Amino acid sequence: MPDVYVAAGSNIRPREHLRKALGLMREAWPGLRVSRAYANKAVGFEGDDFVNLVAGFRTEDSLAAVLEKLHAIESDCGRPREAPKWAPRSMDLDVLMYGAVVGEFPGATLPRGDLLRRPYMLGPMAEIAPQVVHPTAGRTLGELWAQFDVAGHAMTPVSLDEGD
Repeated sequence: MPDVYVAAGSNIRPREHLRKALGLMREAWPGLRVSRAYANKAVGFEGDDFVNLVAGFRTEDSLAAVLEKLHAIESDCGRPREAPKWAPRSMDLDVLMYGAVVGEFPGATLPRGDLLRRPYMLGPMAEIAPQVVHPTAGRTLGELWAQFDVAGHAMTPVSLDEGD
């Protein structure tokens, strides 16, 4: 049964949408592990700051089934499927790793290439899975994060609690 890691982010009512997405993910995949949430600047366009985190779970679901469930959760959070790539989002859920699978698949490239370039993906994933070995880099996520150049990549921990 593979461990799956998913990046979750929002810059439209982010705390509300992330709470909702995590609740739906917990229903789909009991035992969900979740990193801290971090605020950071939008990447690729001008917009409100994003709040990002990484969630991990074990599943017998196929990659296609995981993607289908994630797309449904995005829709439940108000994201239309035809939303432009570089624009504000109510919810963005991206599979970072599906076990040690490597390759191109409909709807995903694994491991996700951005994982090693985006601190808001690598840092939170290293937080919940520091001993996981990246299947193409051949090093643990903890090692990769420890050597990541975080200068210029401000990430501020934030609470997802209501009222914050």
